[in-house]
Amino acid sequence: MREPGSRSKRTGKGKELATPSQAEAGAQSFPPPGGYDHPRVRKFEGLTSKFLRAQRDVTVYLPPGYGDDAKRRYPLLILQDGQNLFDPQTSFIRGRTWRVAETADAVIGAGLVEPLVIAGVANGGERRLAEYTPSRDWKMGGGDAGKYSDMLIRELLPFLRSEYRLRDGAENTGIGGSSLGGLLSLWLGLRHAETFGKLAVLSPSVWWNHKYIVSYVNDVAPELVKRPRLWLDVGDAEGRRTLADVELLEARLKIHGWREGLDLHYERVAGGTHDEGAWAERVGPLLRFLFPAREAKGGR
Repeated sequence: MREPGSRSKRTGKGKELATPSQAEAGAQSFPPPGGYDHPRVRKFEGLTSKFLRAQRDVTVYLPPGYGDDAKRRYPLLILQDGQNLFDPQTSFIRGRTWRVAETADAVIGAGLVEPLVIAGVANGGERRLAEYTPSRDWKMGGGDAGKYSDMLIRELLPFLRSEYRLRDGAENTGIGGSSLGGLLSLWLGLRHAETFGKLAVLSPSVWWNHKYIVSYVNDVAPELVKRPRLWLDVGDAEGRRTLADVELLEARLKIHGWREGLDLHYERVAGGTHDEGAWAERVGPLLRFLFPAREAKGGR
């Protein structure tokens, strides 16, 4: 991924991207995105994708201590709707974010979660529905998730691995999102289980195209060599249809071999709503399930 009109990688507007060694040396003093102030969050603006034929901003969080050991490598979690994750000035509801960096700092600092890198990919605005849906609905359109997956796997992952010390392997690479982003992340994890071994599926839009994702689970799950570790949740205040749809999805996952507490955690959140504030409350628990500290192996 790169900015248009340049053969070199860039960050911000008109600034050169750091080389991997520069990124390591300066990991504790990245410029914050916009007015957002966190010492280990960096925003790459206007990265161009040949698959999407569009630009995307990507915001990256580094864990405490990233700059202390140049040999250590880290797992990665990629989240959708990057505007809503870190900066209150860019979030869908101004001032309300997922508080990803603050929560990750807290659970890592408490020794509950393995230190990891988290990348938030901004959505495409009016293109969000098309890019986040894996099938075409005859009324609503959509169905461009294949192009989006090409961007993630063939452009973004190599870009991030060139910039940061990341571990290889599906067991060290997660994907997640909420609503349509949750639908997309589940589909990606099933379609590309060799790449994404940890899935964070929050309040997924199971309703899309006559519950297409349920049929997809039925078709693909029996063929999986290894099932991804999967966090699935829904708030009981998101509406009866949403709740019923997600519980149907949970049932199908269990029929196909996912086991509660082992490779599946299903959370029905009391009073949980369909918004950034509600999803922010689930960040800590999902990180504890997908990246528990007991799985840390030194990353060397």
